[in-house]
Amino acid sequence: MSAQLIDGKAIAAAVRADVRAGVEDWTQAGHAPPALRVVLVGDHPASASYVRAKIRAASEAGVDSETIHLPADISELDLLALIDELNTSPTVDGILVQLPLPDHIDDSKVIHALDPDKDVDGFHPENAGRLVIGEAGFVPCTPAGIIEMLERSGIETSGAHAVVIGRSNIVGKPMANLFLKRGTDATVTVCHSRTKNLAEIARQADILVAAIGRPHFVTADMVKPGAAVIDVGINRVEDASRERGYRLVGDVDFEAAKEIAGWITPVPGGVGPMTIAMLLKNTLDAARRRHEHTAVEA
Repeated sequence: MSAQLIDGKAIAAAVRADVRAGVEDWTQAGHAPPALRVVLVGDHPASASYVRAKIRAASEAGVDSETIHLPADISELDLLALIDELNTSPTVDGILVQLPLPDHIDDSKVIHALDPDKDVDGFHPENAGRLVIGEAGFVPCTPAGIIEMLERSGIETSGAHAVVIGRSNIVGKPMANLFLKRGTDATVTVCHSRTKNLAEIARQADILVAAIGRPHFVTADMVKPGAAVIDVGINRVEDASRERGYRLVGDVDFEAAKEIAGWITPVPGGVGPMTIAMLLKNTLDAARRRHEHTAVEA
């Protein structure tokens, strides 16, 4: 029997509706709408497309959103100066710098420059540290969205063995820490390019998260019968039958794995929509936290 499909679009729509309701309550209480500023450097087509989708979703949720589009040749110093302006602005709640940046700009330096309390992407080292030690902070949107998907799909995490394939700072590492968090309470194994017997370890997973960036890397023989398979990968593969010459596939061999798994996410339409939904949630949370801090200081 085929696995139950986890519909990321539907779950993301529910999260976005919750955010919209939260924003309405927030503004009816006399506050300005949460304000998100997205910094886009250059004209990378994929980045521009992602930013448009984020701005559109923010607008639909009632968030005051704006793209600050900078030329590709902007100096690192000028970009850092802009971030400092946004950090200190009393009208900006959340800041997102779209990655990757041009080669002459140090991504890490830019992330470090963000105010952690406006870092709605959750990439700042302070937010990463808060996650590790179990304190409140912003969590990267993709792993946060995966936890939300599991919860809303009724998939039990407590005591489950979660195997994460990939150890990036954006997905793999925060995903592992979220699984370990009290309230989620999974047992976690992280696999990567140097892992021995990776297929054997993957087959032990009650929840298998693939975030390695290699098309169809996870095959059916790597999936435990009945497991929840979460595919983070978005890979382009050539397909002459498509008008655009390619199609999008995940890190999981979906057609084969769905015959073994209990639950599975599609690509596209699985994890992707959750990332933007959680960005909106983080932005609303940022506005609430900034108000609380201001009230305490007053």
